Amino acid sequence: MNIVFSRDSQVRGMDNTVADTEKYFGQFCSLLASYTRKTARLRDKADQLVKQLIDFANSENPELRATMRGFAEDLAKVQDYRQAQVERLETKVVNPLKLYGAQIKQTRAEIKKFKRVQNHEIKQLEKLEKLRQNSPWDRQMIAQAETRVQRAAMDSSRTTLQLEETVDAFQRQKLKDLQTFFSNFVTIEMVFHAKALEVYSSAFQALEKYDLERDLQDFRAKMQGVYGHYDTQLLANTNPSPSVLQSLARQGTLQVQLYRANEDPEHPHANHGRFSLRDRGLRGQSAHCVCGQGGYLMLPGHSP
Repeated sequence: MNIVFSRDSQVRGMDNTVADTEKYFGQFCSLLASYTRKTARLRDKADQLVKQLIDFANSENPELRATMRGFAEDLAKVQDYRQAQVERLETKVVNPLKLYGAQIKQTRAEIKKFKRVQNHEIKQLEKLEKLRQNSPWDRQMIAQAETRVQRAAMDSSRTTLQLEETVDAFQRQKLKDLQTFFSNFVTIEMVFHAKALEVYSSAFQALEKYDLERDLQDFRAKMQGVYGHYDTQLLANTNPSPSVLQSLARQGTLQVQLYRANEDPEHPHANHGRFSLRDRGLRGQSAHCVCGQGGYLMLPGHSP
């Protein structure tokens, strides 16, 4: 019986390992899915900001118009990088976690199988002890009971070895996958922030170069209504600067990049040609991990 109790303690430890994996991997799955959805929402809000910047720029003087259009273009580029971030998070982090429940289910099935074999061994031992107490003179029945106990013990020992191998492989794979999931997460974040920093640095420099005095001169000229017969120096200053000409040349490219910025603000995904978590089944829908008994590996349909 001591051997049986030792095996039972061993199996409880294995069961706890699988249960903890199911619990915490399920939480990782839910939180990272929520993180990805909220990143997509941030992208959508930035798209709306790009649209407002373009509308505002079109109502201003040439110098400010060129600066704001350039800034909007840079901001749109960052959202392209953010879209790539969202897609990679979904593909390399969230989806693998959602599917991890299948491995947990398989390991749990192996543990249940061992428990059935173990219970059978315990029952055979109990029958043998009862027979020895009630019929100590019936040697034939006792011998048969002992034979059944030996067979049950052999089955239990063999199943224990198989279970040890299964749980060891499960633990090894879990550690490897955990390393892979979060390495992918960190890499995706680093790539996005590196590219975004490059674009934002360029945008900052462009904003710093904005000629405020030139715009003020244009504004004052308009307010006085003296186009064509005002100070010649002032009129010269109203000519488009090189930055304006470059911005106008880029306008065609910018309009393509900002295709999704022209959508209805109340329905940010209505006309997306490039991306949408809603279209991909992650945003606005329930997404479930394949889970075991505990039901932990489960993606809620709403953001926590």
